[in-house]
Amino acid sequence: MQPDNFTNEFFGIGIQNGKTPENLGVLWRSAQNLGASFIFTIGNRYAKQASDTHNAVSAMPYYHYDNFDDFFNHLPKGARIVGVELDERAQSLETFEHPRRCVYLLGAEDHGLTREAIDRSHFLVKFSSTLSLNVAVAGSIVLYDRALAKSRS
Repeated sequence: MQPDNFTNEFFGIGIQNGKTPENLGVLWRSAQNLGASFIFTIGNRYAKQASDTHNAVSAMPYYHYDNFDDFFNHLPKGARIVGVELDERAQSLETFEHPRRCVYLLGAEDHGLTREAIDRSHFLVKFSSTLSLNVAVAGSIVLYDRALAKSRS
């Protein structure tokens, strides 16, 4: 039986201008465990991390983009960008309907997403937290929420 390309789902997750390489390894490990199709970086490149104990970067496709335009111009067809950002326009993750095909974009630990990334994201999400979280933890929470049995858009 042929797969139905109109209902099949895929998603990737990545960080724009990540500050600490250790966070990449932790996020990649979560991405592998929670079903991501691919991982990526924009700006700063990935280097082998001790925190990537499952070597996720060699187990799933990894893409690097020099800048946001490079990333945007190479989005998989039909994929929507879900920016994870504390922004007044962001929807609550708790009620968000994840797109069937998307990429989750996280920002640098100290500066968040760039204004361009925020403005060009198809969706913005945030979740309740008293204080800011480590980027790998925030990404893992988003991936866990996607894994829940929720409606898709």
